[in-house]
Amino acid sequence: MIETINISTSYAEEFRDITSLVEEKVKISGIKEGMVTVFVQHTTAAVTINENADSSVVEDILSTLDKIIPPRGNYSHAEGNSHAHIKSSLIGSSRQIIIQNGKLKLGTWQGIYFCEFDGPRRREIWLKINS
Repeated sequence: MIETINISTSYAEEFRDITSLVEEKVKISGIKEGMVTVFVQHTTAAVTINENADSSVVEDILSTLDKIIPPRGNYSHAEGNSHAHIKSSLIGSSRQIIIQNGKLKLGTWQGIYFCEFDGPRRREIWLKINS
């Protein structure tokens, strides 16, 4: 069974910490030992795992991505969001996290982030929780 998380983003580019939302879905599933796959089916969004203790890390990631892949560039894609497609491809559309004793097996400073690169939008995140 696939679980869904719906979110609305507020900015053109942002990282939203979805760790607690994923944890809640894992808890409800009753799975004690297994894996959860977090998947984003959007071509201008992504999902990553990184530090969630210091918000400046997210700011640094977004700022560096904009330096490497600026919103305005010599892109061919007619919609004007090529930068978002490129960032999404680099970060990736899914992550797998181990479930141990009914909890996500993340490092002390790790959190799961939904990465918006073409917002604001309403987005859907899919979770597959397996034992």
